Amino acid sequence: MSRAEQPSRRTVLAAAVAAAAVGAASPPAAAAPARRGKAPGGLVDNRAWTSYSDWRGGTAKGTRSVSGARPGVVIAAPAGTTDYTDPHTGTTSTWEYATWTSPVHKLAVPATEAIASWNADTPAGTWLQVELTGTYSDGTNTPWYVMGRWAAGDQDIKRTSLDDQSDGKSSIWTDTFSIDDAASGLRLVSYRLRLTLYRTPGSRITPVVWRLGAMGSDVPDRFTVPASTPGLAQELAVPRLSQEIHAGQYPEYDNGGEAWCSPTSSQMIIEYWGRRPTAEQLSWVDPAYADPQVCHAARFTYDYQYGGCGNWPFNAAYASTYPDLQGVVTRLGSLTDLETLIAAGIPAITSQSFLKTELTGAGYGTSGHLMTVIGFTADGDVIANDPASPSDQAVRRVYKRREWENIWLRTKRYNASGNVVSGTGGVCYLYFPAQPSARQRKALAAVGIR
Repeated sequence: MSRAEQPSRRTVLAAAVAAAAVGAASPPAAAAPARRGKAPGGLVDNRAWTSYSDWRGGTAKGTRSVSGARPGVVIAAPAGTTDYTDPHTGTTSTWEYATWTSPVHKLAVPATEAIASWNADTPAGTWLQVELTGTYSDGTNTPWYVMGRWAAGDQDIKRTSLDDQSDGKSSIWTDTFSIDDAASGLRLVSYRLRLTLYRTPGSRITPVVWRLGAMGSDVPDRFTVPASTPGLAQELAVPRLSQEIHAGQYPEYDNGGEAWCSPTSSQMIIEYWGRRPTAEQLSWVDPAYADPQVCHAARFTYDYQYGGCGNWPFNAAYASTYPDLQGVVTRLGSLTDLETLIAAGIPAITSQSFLKTELTGAGYGTSGHLMTVIGFTADGDVIANDPASPSDQAVRRVYKRREWENIWLRTKRYNASGNVVSGTGGVCYLYFPAQPSARQRKALAAVGIR
């Protein structure tokens, strides 16, 4: 279970001083038409910048676009230098930086929430920051919000979200932009993303970012969702990994066990696609520990502000550090969407919360848990690799379709104390090849991902 129960990811943060952002001043807006992916049901809008023309269409200050099989953006000539004091180490260092800012994206679905995703390579001596600013439906603008400070490694900075960012209309909940009072009718109608790339002064190394985007959504408050009709009987051969065999391991990365559902699920899908850490990359792990790659995933998804491994974009970014993989965070509308993906060979990592009595056969309740959907039975029930299992062999589970669909897609539920708390509203991570097959591209497009 990756997240402690919070009041809601859809409500305001407690007021506090906003964390200081680093990087250049805000560039001017650059309006341009945008390709978008809209999920079925009109609840979700996805936009990603991935092509050479996408990168050329942004506002560059010290960055340049690179073409090739996987186009991206890199540092060309730094726009300046800045000092950054890492809040988790107290170390102050000077960095060269350059920025890329997206054109304005008008949301097809005016949103109550938005979650950014990025795929990048950050060699030692580099890191990046992702920010979002937008316009509300009342015509006013948000501030520039930091959506994450990230590096694939942990030798230069400690990757971190920034809590306590708010303007009285919206707030940042770890990795999620959220309208404070959705019932007021206020919505986010457009946004820009700003990417700041950092490197050691005087060096020629650079991060490269291949994918940058955000998912905006307006999922209504609901305790139940309509039942979907089964349409697929298929199971993917996804490796099985248990989080529970790691209980008590590496307290500095949240102590293993139930805290590691997100990296364990991520690692299962990464290995499904044939990727895995090298022996050299795993050399830091205690050789007495089974499945050291799960320890590795926990370390390199860990959010030092959140104090855990459940930061959704950090997991997607971790997946993209493996050769030719992409990762995004999105929301889906039904199990039919998952069937579309499974039929194309794409498993999904889903986020859900439930009481022990709400999911037959789970044997536990949770305020937030990630598991991997790998297929469907002939009756339409969900086949999941559930990392909350006592062994790798016990990870494969079959859950009743109706129960599973509801606990995943609802946005409101009752906790064990009888209080109304939030649900995730269909959140999932999707990891897939950088060059998807035609069938995979079609399935991804059908659920709003391009």
